[in-house]
Amino acid sequence: FELCSKRELREIATIADELPLPAGKRLAVEGAAGHEFMVVVEGTAEVRRAGRKVNLLGNGDFLGEIALITGRKRTASVTTLEPTRILVIHERDFRRLMRDVPSIQPKVMQALAARLDSDD
Repeated sequence: FELCSKRELREIATIADELPLPAGKRLAVEGAAGHEFMVVVEGTAEVRRAGRKVNLLGNGDFLGEIALITGRKRTASVTTLEPTRILVIHERDFRRLMRDVPSIQPKVMQALAARLDSDD
């Protein structure tokens, strides 16, 4: 969300819960249903698909959009590598955010397309 405007960030902040998490906390489990969108505020998380490391997420990176937008199961497991702060937006609030702040939609859709393309 590093490309978001201040207005967009304020909108996100009003609906998101900020959580401090320890290292080793599982944020997503591959194959599980997903009902949250998460943004890494501070820290690092490792993304694994089929047990193999495929990416690292850091400040401003997000996860959970694939499950919320497509209805698919989680496509990867994500675990914090260090103490990490995240913003969590629940499914209903995520849908409202996409509706009420349409300028955020292209940013999320670009990330979604890139991640779905990397699945091939």
